Amino acid sequence: MISEKLIEKHQSLFDIDANLNRLVKKIELLNYINPLNIESEKKQFYASKFNYEPQFKYPKIKFNGFKLHRLFYSQRLERIQEEQIRLLYEDIIYEYSGLIECIETINQGRKFYFNSLKSFGTPTEKDLDNAKFILRFEDADFSQDMQPLYTAQEAVAYFESFSKRYDFKFHIKLSTNISAAAMVQNNAQTLLLRKNHKFSKNQLQVLANHEIGVHMVTTFNAVNQPLQIFSNGFPNNVETQEGLAVYSEYMSGCLTLNRLKELSYRVIAVDSLIKGYSFSDTFDLLYNQYKLEKDKAFAITLRVHRGGGFTKDHLYLSGLQKVYQYAKQDNDLDVILTGKSSLEYKDAIYKLQDMGLANTSKYYTDAYLLKDAFNKDLDFILNSLK
Repeated sequence: MISEKLIEKHQSLFDIDANLNRLVKKIELLNYINPLNIESEKKQFYASKFNYEPQFKYPKIKFNGFKLHRLFYSQRLERIQEEQIRLLYEDIIYEYSGLIECIETINQGRKFYFNSLKSFGTPTEKDLDNAKFILRFEDADFSQDMQPLYTAQEAVAYFESFSKRYDFKFHIKLSTNISAAAMVQNNAQTLLLRKNHKFSKNQLQVLANHEIGVHMVTTFNAVNQPLQIFSNGFPNNVETQEGLAVYSEYMSGCLTLNRLKELSYRVIAVDSLIKGYSFSDTFDLLYNQYKLEKDKAFAITLRVHRGGGFTKDHLYLSGLQKVYQYAKQDNDLDVILTGKSSLEYKDAIYKLQDMGLANTSKYYTDAYLLKDAFNKDLDFILNSLK
């Protein structure tokens, strides 16, 4: 617990942090970006022999964007005396404002795409080269563990059992309106699973280490922080958080070349947006040129084309590369597990800890403790990335 005296000393900071928390609760992007009619549009797309442009529907926006922007920019940041922390909060306001613009323009074609670019960027030439380098390797991952044999109900039982290694409690719900096989809703402390999805044993291990071992760990570490920015997210936290999550897959021994290729196909698909590809063009690229199985090609295409062009998915591979290199040099992983943190702001987090305004992580990803989980083949690939 933080002392009353310390709160009093930094009252302006706590007031601004609380104000931002009230505002940002309304803008969890993932609550708005997942289409409501995925299955019916998928059927129509397949029936058209992959020539139909899906017409996705999205949840209604529950906030007034203009009013929210005004409230964000009315914060009296000059009252935060410590310059490093004041600059952090400036960056945070720009970040959250960008997310409002993303949500406001969902399903408005290129308008959404350009807002997504501003928030999440797009693959660099280096990122594309890395993705194509990974795709050159021969895949030998077709074991029994890769067969989709488990229902969503069986997955629930698996995740409940896995979560016993951590002493935090979260909800698990089934949904037909998510584009991923699983995702964490941070504010609701809920793990959503796709109801009609069949999971392989490997995918269950991957998702458990990814979603629970990192995303839930950082969700509950953030709850233990005096400041709400740890829950709501630092700028560019997506790249670091997804990097940590895939690194957890690697350290637990369940990351496969097949999974690395999936992340590479996402980079290729996101790059197709900048070239102006339509939904069917991107699908055609993955299905006919790269010979991906049609459901996988559809899932990746959906992820990047939802909303009008969602560029976030290229960050998984670059995030993994950055976290892998960072951890390999024996750097401190605890600091970026403290909440929805990012590598770029680790010094600001250390500063907050020195000031008594942030705690070290209450929970630690158990996969990171498995020092013997290195895979020589994957090590070679990850070390060769530019």
